[in-house]
Amino acid sequence: MPLWWYLAAIGVAVLLGAEIHMGYPGVRSWIGYALCVPVAVLALVLLGRTRVRVADGALHVGTMSKELRHIGRAEIVPKAERQQALGPELDPMAYMMIRGWIRRIVRIEITDPDDPTPYWVFSVRDAPGLLAALKE
Repeated sequence: MPLWWYLAAIGVAVLLGAEIHMGYPGVRSWIGYALCVPVAVLALVLLGRTRVRVADGALHVGTMSKELRHIGRAEIVPKAERQQALGPELDPMAYMMIRGWIRRIVRIEITDPDDPTPYWVFSVRDAPGLLAALKE
């Protein structure tokens, strides 16, 4: 996650802490800072921990996992088609894991007959590297 996200989160947390600071006198005035800043940083750290990887014969996207034999066509969604793919064309049964700070989107078809999910759409930093790992 970019550094400016952390700085923005800390800035917002400090503003929230200042709101609490104005309402309470004495030692209690610092409670807002002591709670808001660590919570904001922790939230960003947890959001940034989501991993996309190919390991042990399976594709792992966040908490989901699918064996490589159940993966069909995989494609990088072009930048011009991103809004269309995430809006009007999106199947309600599709699995999505979109992180706003990562612009590359990959769509992977799921061929497992026992899984009602038609495809996965997720953001990934190294889309060509992921597609190469899926072909191996």
